[in-house]
Amino acid sequence: MGRCSDAKDRLMEAVSQLIWTGSYGSTTIDQICERAGVKKGSFYYFFESKADLALAAIDQECARWRPKLDAVFSPTVPPLERLKKYWEQSCAFQAEIKDKYNCVLGCALFALGSEVSTQDSRLQKKVQEILDQKQKYLESAIRDAHAAGLINAPDAAAKARTLFAYYEGLLTQARIRNDLAVLNEGFRGTCDLLGVSEPEPAHA
Repeated sequence: MGRCSDAKDRLMEAVSQLIWTGSYGSTTIDQICERAGVKKGSFYYFFESKADLALAAIDQECARWRPKLDAVFSPTVPPLERLKKYWEQSCAFQAEIKDKYNCVLGCALFALGSEVSTQDSRLQKKVQEILDQKQKYLESAIRDAHAAGLINAPDAAAKARTLFAYYEGLLTQARIRNDLAVLNEGFRGTCDLLGVSEPEPAHA
């Protein structure tokens, strides 16, 4: 099979790139193997189908970003600062992606979930599971901010759903318009939704 030790990882990286920059439906196993530099026989050694590969790739990607989110949403960080850092991190990541692919790609999970929700129940459930996990991070910050008297949000779960929908909407609009400027209003909108004043930038 040749370079079997990293062939599986290269397949997962390839499918992630191809789906995110294109679509799940238009991505073929042949394209995945070509991008990964892996023979088709090796693909079927590791995975039974494209869906199985996509599921594995989602899990791998989540394992990568979860420590970063754990750090951003650490209880040691003030709750509103967590939300600010989260949005800043998201914007910085989108800028890196645009530099790499010359286009704004938005949320990979949201794009995939929107496409496959009526076609593949396993992928739909996996995407929903991960999106729910991300929403829980927002919920924890909102709950702590309410407990500290910083905002009035007695139903933290409902407020988190609203805020998460706002974030995903901005990311999707940025992808459609291919314009990072759409994301500039993100934290100001967060403050509006939470009923707080946006903190003034620090001065040297």
